[in-house]
Amino acid sequence: MVGLLRAGVLRTGARRALACYSATPNKLFSKIISENPTCRLHRLVFCSTLAPSNDLSVEYKHGRPALTLPLPSRKESCLFFLRPMLTTVGDFLRDVQKEDPGVSQATVLTTGGEQVSRMTSMDALLRSDFQLVMNNVTYSVRCPAREKGPSEHLTDVEDMKTLVHMLHTAVQLPTHHLRQERDLMQRLDFLRQELVPMEQAKAQIARGAEMRSARLLWGGLALLSAQGGALAWLTWWVYSWDIMEPVTYFLTYSTSIGAFGYYVLTKQDYVYPSVKDRQFLDYFYKGAKKQAFNVQKYNRLKEEVALVEDDLRRLRDPIRLRLPLEQLQAQH
Repeated sequence: MVGLLRAGVLRTGARRALACYSATPNKLFSKIISENPTCRLHRLVFCSTLAPSNDLSVEYKHGRPALTLPLPSRKESCLFFLRPMLTTVGDFLRDVQKEDPGVSQATVLTTGGEQVSRMTSMDALLRSDFQLVMNNVTYSVRCPAREKGPSEHLTDVEDMKTLVHMLHTAVQLPTHHLRQERDLMQRLDFLRQELVPMEQAKAQIARGAEMRSARLLWGGLALLSAQGGALAWLTWWVYSWDIMEPVTYFLTYSTSIGAFGYYVLTKQDYVYPSVKDRQFLDYFYKGAKKQAFNVQKYNRLKEEVALVEDDLRRLRDPIRLRLPLEQLQAQH
């Protein structure tokens, strides 16, 4: 009896197993749910009690050190490429705050908790591990062994060239200044010697032109005085005012025509100082042509003297020496 029961149980189990084996997964899953109503699908949520890691590391990408930082307000990570030879810790922190305005406080600490100065270069900071504090959240930054790419080698070479040039300038600058000042003094002395005879000739021509222009002014005054006296004599002793009134009118009108004609020819107002200066220049150029005085050469020598004197003032003034030429010309 026991043997028949065991055989029946085995046949039933074999049939169920064969049915389960021959059924598709979907049918098998539906059969399990129908036979066990207590089994239902539930949403599974996996949680971790571990806090997110605050460990960061500096990595070299394309030959340059780079640091990936999580930005607090933007809830995302940002990659910062570092320039060890050109920037400081303060520049790096300003870049972080500029990228994420939500970073109200950012400092750099050593692994021992000491604050690093903002004037420290990034090259010195990246030589060892450090801590970055942003909004009271501390991140441990690990710095790997440094790698030098071609760009950094080139930067080192350029820095070395600049340093050598600065040292050479510091050593040779006083001697160069003395030599340049001596050359300028010799040039100035040569120009002044060449100008001495021309200055004498120019002064003589200027005296003659001044005398002729002054004589012309006095002649104009005498002419106006004679005109006034003649008009008075004709009005009271020869004719009457009724006859001389039209004459004086036409004389005044003729004077107005002459002043307007002067403006048409010279494009200047008929003002006595400008008329005197124009007449002086006219007499001066006539006298220079008569005495074979080269006005263009004289003006060129005067301009060269002014330039040499200005160079000497710049050379003797250490502050003006470092100013660009355009700024000095604007000051003048």
